[in-house]
Amino acid sequence: GITCPKPGSARRCLSAAAPHGISPMLAQSRLPSFLLLLPRLRSLAPGLAMSSATGTVTVQQPLNYRAGARVHPADGGQLEEVFEPATGRVLCKLPCSGEKEVDLAVQSAKAAFKIWSQMSGMERCRVMLEAARIIREQREEIATMETINNGKSIFEARVDIDISWQCLEYYAGLAGSLAGEHVQLPGGSFGYTRREPLGVCVGIGAWNYPFQIACWKSGPALACGNAMVFKPSPFTPISVVRLAEIFTEAGVPKGLFNVVQGGAATGQFLCQHPDVAKISFTGSVPTGMKIMEMAAKGIKPVTLELGGKSPLIIFSDSDLDNAVKGALMANFLTQGEVCCNGTRVFVERKILDTFTKEVVKCTRKIKIGDPLLEDTRMGALINLPHLNRVQGFIKQAKEQGAEVLCGGDPYVPDDPKLKNGYYMRPCVLGNCKDDMTCVKEEIFGPVMAILPFDTEEEVVERANATKFGLAGGVFTRDIQKAHRIVAALKAGMCFINNYNVSPVELPFGGYKFSGFGRENGRAAIEYYSQLKTVCVEMGDVESAF
Repeated sequence: GITCPKPGSARRCLSAAAPHGISPMLAQSRLPSFLLLLPRLRSLAPGLAMSSATGTVTVQQPLNYRAGARVHPADGGQLEEVFEPATGRVLCKLPCSGEKEVDLAVQSAKAAFKIWSQMSGMERCRVMLEAARIIREQREEIATMETINNGKSIFEARVDIDISWQCLEYYAGLAGSLAGEHVQLPGGSFGYTRREPLGVCVGIGAWNYPFQIACWKSGPALACGNAMVFKPSPFTPISVVRLAEIFTEAGVPKGLFNVVQGGAATGQFLCQHPDVAKISFTGSVPTGMKIMEMAAKGIKPVTLELGGKSPLIIFSDSDLDNAVKGALMANFLTQGEVCCNGTRVFVERKILDTFTKEVVKCTRKIKIGDPLLEDTRMGALINLPHLNRVQGFIKQAKEQGAEVLCGGDPYVPDDPKLKNGYYMRPCVLGNCKDDMTCVKEEIFGPVMAILPFDTEEEVVERANATKFGLAGGVFTRDIQKAHRIVAALKAGMCFINNYNVSPVELPFGGYKFSGFGRENGRAAIEYYSQLKTVCVEMGDVESAF
């Protein structure tokens, strides 16, 4: 029989486990500002999920961060409501930053850049290691705030925070190794290259991994000697400000990592600012296109990590237990709100019925509810409009002939304080065809589409028949077949016999409409630095004149 995944069984989670001997609550005394957000924190036992905090938190502090302090924006004025997905409550009203505030943040970062860029790689390394240490110590508090603002389970949020500090540790290690090369030329002359920072970089984050994305962008940026102005999604503005405070506590020059808040208008001010050297964006394809257009007018390099509709291919010779677990990991992390999810699950026809039966059985067992409870494995979607959008995709799928094998309906937890939260049951769709909207378009919710296939050649062609190219996966015991498949997939991140693992050592990014540029791994260094060539003449000039 199939064993459904249990807490801690996911390789993604095991690979990000915290080191032994580190208590997640060691740093309470270093959290005076954060404790204002979570007034009950001190009374909690170490490691205890704060179910009592659901529905109780309000945010009163400024959420902009500039020159080493939380600040109210200098201009803007428009207020956006920020919700707690688990309850539907308003956490705060967010003032959007205007052009003046954006300029102040950029100028502050520009001043800090002059100091940071002149420090040695080893000096930057030590500061970044200290930031990673603080995050590691404050793991529980940061994960709790992430859960309250995003809606994902505390179980997942802890993994996100672990990956975040690992990212900073990784790039701290690379900071001291950044170097050019020496090239010998004729006659004793020579040349050399210098790897230099770009300047003030802009990071624009998404709402599904607010803190982690900020670390994925700031880690390589700061390691290379850059400064950063970061704009989180207006849906999830809270945790990134804590990262800014941590960088300051760790010893970066004040202003090196600033936070501005707002929506499209604020993002436009950032992208068009003449002192911004580079833009890194995670989000939707339409917004990515607009950012690319704005960046082109200033000849600014961009990194775009956009949407996906990734294939997961299950062959009949695969380990069925692992394949089922892989399909769940590929579709239901963070309520399905993951850009690289393998939402088109291609299953070899001879095991279609067996696989589908087991996936449905395990999907029905997923515990939905209060995301701060330890046994919850699926929390709330980000907001009501998005929940309605996902429901619309399921309705359209049924109209087009797909069969809802389980879930897909809104879910109302028993706890009365959760009755206005944005919950739904994870959904598995059968009888799907390649031309259905639910198979072609990114749903960004807990919806898995199962499609049968017969031959290797057929499934590769169908898997690549999409405008996206972010990820892909294959489950098979035939290692030659596995490597043939991933070589043929037109996708930037491929998995063999696993899915959605996130080691910071490996580059992450897409093909086609899923964007370009890479985050994580050594490859990201290329996107946050530039190469200067120096040619040295050791003899006399041979003039043509």
